[in-house]
Amino acid sequence: MEHSPIIDVIKKVMPAVVSIIISKEMPRAAPGQLEFFEETLPPAPGEGNQKVQIGGGSGFIVYPNGVILSNKHVVVEPDAEYTVVLSEGTKLPATVIARDEINDVAILKIEADDLPTIPLGDSENLQLGQTALSFGNALGIFQNTVCTGIVSGLSRLITAHTGMGMQTERLRGLVQTDAAINPGNSGGPLCDIEGNVIGINVAMVMGAENIGFAIPINTAKRDLIELKKYGRIRRPFLGVRYFIIDQDIKKKFRLPADYGALVVRENLPGDHAVVPGSTADKAGLKEFDIILECNEKKITPETPLSDHIADLPIGASLTL
Repeated sequence: MEHSPIIDVIKKVMPAVVSIIISKEMPRAAPGQLEFFEETLPPAPGEGNQKVQIGGGSGFIVYPNGVILSNKHVVVEPDAEYTVVLSEGTKLPATVIARDEINDVAILKIEADDLPTIPLGDSENLQLGQTALSFGNALGIFQNTVCTGIVSGLSRLITAHTGMGMQTERLRGLVQTDAAINPGNSGGPLCDIEGNVIGINVAMVMGAENIGFAIPINTAKRDLIELKKYGRIRRPFLGVRYFIIDQDIKKKFRLPADYGALVVRENLPGDHAVVPGSTADKAGLKEFDIILECNEKKITPETPLSDHIADLPIGASLTL
């Protein structure tokens, strides 16, 4: 029988890794309707609704009373039902108790006690080349899948598709790994050789070989502290909508600067460039202002205003 540190880690971590099933009430199709005609024919109505599985993901238990970490994009549907499948197959309904809208972290709760947990490590001092193990529900089919690799990059910045209406979100400070992260692995733990969680699997590059990303676990640890202390996840908020200026935008709109954040509303009914009553509003910011610097640091496509704000504690003063 083989003995190795990796096998020991798997035995330690796997009992606390869970699968997440996403279900939704959908109109029941009429009997005999062929699904591949949907694009050319409207669906024939059936009688009532039926519960349909619309997706899946992964997570892991961090407290014995059933608190689970996963990704926000896994549990983004507000009117869906979420079911957690424990490693031994038990299915339990889950409630989403918090979503971190900026960092793609979600916290769920199931009603259970004395559950196995995974210790949370420290993602502050990771080293290139250190061992990394990825756990999750690969492709939403292969539960309890584990892949090994190394930490192959640090502090990565990506723009990822959420899969919901092809919306995108910007994620920063990510851990890159060559341990395989497949669809369905999202929300599962990325662990070190001691079995401590160093990240939450979040994304992969389609068409590439073994380029995956994880949210640093210290980000989720802050969310857990916020939830315990305040009952919700709080994030620093300035109160402006903007887009980042570059050379092309400067020329197109004849702007006086080729960098910075142009304060402008989105083309949505009732939208505001400066949120009424916000800190930005009280400070006198107006639509079409250009914010060039934040605390004496230039605002650029590589370091947008949101990055400057995200690194500050709530209540900190800003010089714009």
